[in-house]
Amino acid sequence: MRRLVQRLARGLFRWLFRVELRGWEHYPYDEPRLLIIANHVSYLDGALLAAFLPDMPIFVINTRVAGHWWVKPFIAITRHISIDPTNSHYLKTLIQYLKAGERVAVFPEGRISVTGALMKIYEGPALAADKADAALLPVYIEGAEYSLLSRLGGVVRRRPFPRIRLTLLPPRRLSATGHGRVRRQQLGRQLDEWMTELAYAGMNSDQPLTLAMLDVWQRHGGRRVILEDAQGQQLGWRALFVRAFILAELLEVDCAGQRNVGLLLPNTAAAVIGLLALHLRGKTPVVLNFTVGAQELTSACHIAEVRTVCTSRAFVAAANLDAPVAALGEQVRVLFLEDLRPRATLAVRLRGLARALTPRWSFRRGAGPVQADDPAVILFTSGSEREPKGVVLSHRNLLANIAQARAALDITARDVILNALPMFHAFGLTTATLTPLLLGTRVILYPSPLHYHVIPELSYERRATVLFGTNTFLMGYGHQADPYDFFSVRLVVMGAESLREETGRLWMEKFGIRISEGYGLTEASPVLATNTRRHHRSGTVGKLLPGLEYYLEPVEGIADGGLLCVRGANIMAGYLLPGQAGRLVPPRTSRGLGWHDTGDIVRVDADGFVTILGRAKRFAKLGGEMISLAMVERLAADCWPADQHAALNLPDPIRGENIVLLTTHVDADRRDLVTTAHREGLGELYIPRRVLMVREIPLLGSGKPDYPGARRLAESLTGVREAAKADVV
Repeated sequence: MRRLVQRLARGLFRWLFRVELRGWEHYPYDEPRLLIIANHVSYLDGALLAAFLPDMPIFVINTRVAGHWWVKPFIAITRHISIDPTNSHYLKTLIQYLKAGERVAVFPEGRISVTGALMKIYEGPALAADKADAALLPVYIEGAEYSLLSRLGGVVRRRPFPRIRLTLLPPRRLSATGHGRVRRQQLGRQLDEWMTELAYAGMNSDQPLTLAMLDVWQRHGGRRVILEDAQGQQLGWRALFVRAFILAELLEVDCAGQRNVGLLLPNTAAAVIGLLALHLRGKTPVVLNFTVGAQELTSACHIAEVRTVCTSRAFVAAANLDAPVAALGEQVRVLFLEDLRPRATLAVRLRGLARALTPRWSFRRGAGPVQADDPAVILFTSGSEREPKGVVLSHRNLLANIAQARAALDITARDVILNALPMFHAFGLTTATLTPLLLGTRVILYPSPLHYHVIPELSYERRATVLFGTNTFLMGYGHQADPYDFFSVRLVVMGAESLREETGRLWMEKFGIRISEGYGLTEASPVLATNTRRHHRSGTVGKLLPGLEYYLEPVEGIADGGLLCVRGANIMAGYLLPGQAGRLVPPRTSRGLGWHDTGDIVRVDADGFVTILGRAKRFAKLGGEMISLAMVERLAADCWPADQHAALNLPDPIRGENIVLLTTHVDADRRDLVTTAHREGLGELYIPRRVLMVREIPLLGSGKPDYPGARRLAESLTGVREAAKADVV
């Protein structure tokens, strides 16, 4: 009888919800003891597992839920255990069934998600599997959260029969070396990590970015506003695609036969439209950094083989870019978007509207056969330490990093994202723009992160709930904002530079907000690790995202860390290097292709939290010891928290090299650093040999310190008389 009901339910689900199965070949028919774990997004979840799993498992059902009248018909035809999770004896029952050879299904979250993301993971299932020596079979349910039987009313657009995908990962076993409480913690941590990995694996990254956007349009609707900017534009998915199709046709003549096309635009809706328009014609956007000079812009275009750059006259005038753009125009064609408007005739607009009615077909017809591993965007490294390199990120790279962020961060469609980070930086493009868009979240774009008075007011006015920034920018907002400006903000994610203790303390005391520090690289699309509301440890950059492998290369003089090398679907396709225009150089380390040397020396603790010790190139070797320049900067920040600092190692004819500190602190005195170092237990080697006061520390457009610029400044001052008192410039 149960088998008949199972087959009928399977057919009904396939018909109503168009259920797609992925990874079902991993099902372990010969596993004697099996605990099936799944995320919990709706009241449909149990029925879906019962219908599609080859063997009917015993379901663990909360006693309170089992009492509902509408649940009783389901449990009447399934095998189930009714438990009270507040009673510790339920684990004994679960272990008994597993030891008896039964296949048991459980939802480790213990409740249906009310955010759409993973919620708290209980360690009980991990303990039961360990005691019973059972294998875990992870199953990810995606799509059921958009059904009427989810608990996301008001969060997402729910409908009767959304498309559902069930992803099954290979079975695995828990392992722990400790005893008692330590063992429990180890098992619980493994289960939590596997559930996060499961959430990552459940998102489809094997497709072009445009098709992923169309999936989000289908799920959330085309009219709801998902993108707005400081110019007052408010666009839903339908309007975004209509404008992108129109622009794609207008660019066709000017960019015919060109593979890579430059974009020189600020954070506006036009930048997103331009990015999408190029994808609709199968071209790769090269997002250029407008804060650098003409020489750097020309070099970037040469490296990426760009012949046409799209920009805006209004933007060029407002940003005082006339001279750089004029110089750029001598090497490539500069196309102003305003000049295309007269060509946007009624016929062109109607064709754009018609194409948006059948966007998938129109995309395939206009772009051709686009694959997930084809280039999606070309960015350039920040150049904070060396000449910028082109970084080619594929569609898979971007979608994988978005999936990783979705698995780690609880950003929902109800959130409002305020993004002032430039899109020429991977943090601003992928993390702060594309990730929320592909989660169905509203994104507000603002053209400059340096407007410290405006952004807090904008957050207050638009009721922003999520904010992205760097330490420099967040410190600026924190000092200028009214304590109530960020009343609606619940999540602040920081990257690109180290979080200073003073910044974190300011935001906690003034706004009651704990900053989540993360870590990433342009080459990683960009996020590699982040603190979250579920897992947070101050002083670290959080845990590595799911789907990443890593190893630490030993470094002489570093006992408790190593050079971080990573591999994963989000790691770039390769570099475009100066002097090697058009030649893609894929990532590689001593372990082979696909591995990327981050250049960062890190420590990973027993719980998986990553601490950045410093850039490999930002260590000084003094007295046979490796001294982190980042640690010297933190020492200066602890001593003079309201100012900016940059530590550099400069050659010395006697000692080999010395540490020099640039600081904006007025009347900086080296003796203050000595006192602070002694208080914090740091040795004499961490105290800079010279302290030079400057009016400002050179910064890049991303907010990172410009170390080549700082080095040139320090070298120009090395003739200044050394004294205990800092020299003033």
